[in-house]
Amino acid sequence: MLTKDENMIDAKFAVQYKINDVQAYLFNVANPDTTLRHVAESAIRQVVGKNTMDYILTEGRVDIADSIRQRSQELLDMYEIGLQITTVNMQDAQPPEQVQASFSDAVKAREDKQRLINEAQTYANDILPKSRGKAARMLEESKAYKSEVVSKSEGESSRFKQILTEYEKAPEVTRERLYRETMEVVLANTSKVVVDSKANSMMYLPIDKLISAQPSRTEVIIQEAQGKSGQKGDVRKVFRSREVR
Repeated sequence: MLTKDENMIDAKFAVQYKINDVQAYLFNVANPDTTLRHVAESAIRQVVGKNTMDYILTEGRVDIADSIRQRSQELLDMYEIGLQITTVNMQDAQPPEQVQASFSDAVKAREDKQRLINEAQTYANDILPKSRGKAARMLEESKAYKSEVVSKSEGESSRFKQILTEYEKAPEVTRERLYRETMEVVLANTSKVVVDSKANSMMYLPIDKLISAQPSRTEVIIQEAQGKSGQKGDVRKVFRSREVR
C-alpha cells in the first residue's frame, strides 16, 4: 500500500466479524464473505493512504485499526450484508524488504532521540526545582537583610536625632558624656590600663584581678603628669606580671 508521504508499506490485518442478520446474509449478497474481504481491503487502503508511514508503524497502530473497523462497518451497512465487524487488529506492518535496513536505522535514530529527550527532561525536572528553591531562599535572605539594615538605619537615625536634641539643650554636658561613652567602648577590649595621677603617684593596683582577667600578660602603664616641682616631661612606670607556670 502507498502511504500519505508516498512510502510503501506491507501490512497484515485480522478482521473478526459475526452475523447479525441471517436473512440479509443469505439473500442480499451472493458471496458475503468475499464482499467482506473487498470492503475491508478498500477501507484499509483508504485509511493507510491518509496517514504517514511513521505514524502507522509506531504510535498510530491502534487508531488505524479503529478507523478501518469504523469505515468497513459503514460500507457493510450500506450494502445491507447482515454482518457486524467486532474487532480489527494490525498483526504486522513493515516497510518493503529493499529498504528494511535503512528503515531500521531510522527507527533506531528516532529511539535514541526520544531517549535523549527523556534524559534531558529528567535532568530538567531535577535541577529546576532545586534552582527555584535556591532562588527563593536567596530572595528571602535578601529581604531579611534589607529589613535588618533598614531597621538598624532607622534606629541609628532616631538615636542621632535624640542626641542632637540633648546636645542643643546642653552642648558641654552632652559632649562630655559622648566622649566618656566612646572611651568606655574603646578601652573595654584593651589589655592596658592608663591612669592619670596628678596628686599622688602611689596607688593600689589589683594585680591579681588583672592577671586573672589577662592570664598571659598584663601591662599597667601609669602616666604621671608634671609635678609641683616643675619638672618637665612625663614619668611612666611599667609593671609587667607574667603567669607563673
